[in-house]
Amino acid sequence: MSRILVVDDEQDIVELIRYFLTDGGYSVITAMDSDQALDSVRENRPDLVILDLKIPGVGGKEVCRILKSSNETSSIPIIILTGKFIKPEECAEGLEMGADDYILKPFSGIELVARVRAVLRRISPALAGGKKISSGNIVVDASRYEARVGDRVLSLTPKEFSLLFLLVEKEGHVLSRSALIDQVWGPEYYGTDRTVDVHIAHLRTKLGEQGKRIVTVGGVGYRLEPPSEA
Repeated sequence: MSRILVVDDEQDIVELIRYFLTDGGYSVITAMDSDQALDSVRENRPDLVILDLKIPGVGGKEVCRILKSSNETSSIPIIILTGKFIKPEECAEGLEMGADDYILKPFSGIELVARVRAVLRRISPALAGGKKISSGNIVVDASRYEARVGDRVLSLTPKEFSLLFLLVEKEGHVLSRSALIDQVWGPEYYGTDRTVDVHIAHLRTKLGEQGKRIVTVGGVGYRLEPPSEA
């Protein structure tokens, strides 16, 4: 049974989410502020975090940044929970810090559970065979869930790892944003192409110079260029 950490300072919202998720077959733990959230992640190692942006303490965005910047917790998927009056750019900031999705209040139980299920499907079908593939000095080993550039091990989120695997596997071929969403986020995902763009931007940064090989194909998607012979 997957364990979900719900972080929100509104008790009625917490209990509503607990009801929906428990009914959906998940185990739920809760936290009411930033410190409790960080402590709970370290102590309980949840499979997913539902994180409100407006929690007491350093706030949800900073909690997201802390979790995604640590090698120990960066692989834990995060769904940002936010009010309907939050500006779209604030949601985008959460995605840019590594969050996997966001959901607006008020929400339905069906939508909440569907999003959780979609995010928990974080290993794309392409990774199921446990293959080890490479392109130049980029190596992606699905059996060990490890990606490297030369001798440098990359600290990637699950979505970034899946995206890199697909790009390396299809080196030289254009992968549309819709195809990437289907294979990495799943067909139940309700987000936009912007999510793909944000994750690709983070992936490029983490790859360093090799990130320049991921080229944008205008209006379509992305392609990993073969390594230079030089």
